[in-house]
Amino acid sequence: MPAVNRFDPYKNFKFVVKFGNTVVAGISKVGGLKKTTEVVKHREGADPSTSRKSPGRTEFDAITLERGVTADRDFEKWANQTWFFQAQAPGESALGNFRRDITIELRNEAGQPVMRYFVYRCWVSEYQAMPDLDANANAVAIEHIKIENEGWRRDPALSIDPEPEFAGDTV
Repeated sequence: MPAVNRFDPYKNFKFVVKFGNTVVAGISKVGGLKKTTEVVKHREGADPSTSRKSPGRTEFDAITLERGVTADRDFEKWANQTWFFQAQAPGESALGNFRRDITIELRNEAGQPVMRYFVYRCWVSEYQAMPDLDANANAVAIEHIKIENEGWRRDPALSIDPEPEFAGDTV
């Protein structure tokens, strides 16, 4: 059920990412969800001089997750499942469980879920363990992973609770 009393669009700074049912701590940025369907042009000999168009293959773009560098090694462990230096032979890895389904949840200003997407069969294609270091900078060290996926869908079962009203005095 949509939040019928809400006029303003949702902000992009309240969100949660989950690996399975576990919230991933410290995510500060999530790349957008984008899919592109190829256009297949065709024409029959008796058609006018214009082409007909129909949908072809659909590709789902990779998603980038960024977070501040901490002692947590979840990103590194997941990235190492597709390539691990100390595996049996250089560059060899067991690919038994390198895919995960993830959930991306947008929340309103009160922290209530308002939109949820399930992203399927994800795996890490790029991992940056440490950013450029600069003794003269005033910034947080950020690590990121690039996640390939085989599709996503919005959760149609998510019901949006009414947003809480301001309880204080208005002066």
